[in-house]
Amino acid sequence: MASYEVIFKRSAEKDLRDLSKGTIKRVLTRIEELQRDPRPRQSSKLTGAEQLYRVRVGVYRIIYAVDDDEREITIYYVRHRRNVYRQL
Repeated sequence: MASYEVIFKRSAEKDLRDLSKGTIKRVLTRIEELQRDPRPRQSSKLTGAEQLYRVRVGVYRIIYAVDDDEREITIYYVRHRRNVYRQL
């Protein structure tokens, strides 16, 4: 199975800059895993959002969309669980 290409939105890049180095490493490891399997067992489809999924990394959440035709994963947000769902 070929891997998916990951695209970071500007909002996700900004979110990553605010995290500690250890957290960034864990988040990027999880994103690499998403390249191989974009809908792992731990992911959930967000209700109210047509194509958005979330995956947990400790107290942080990665919000992303999967485009199977283009084989792309778009990362929208990487935020703390208390703040991530407010602007969706």
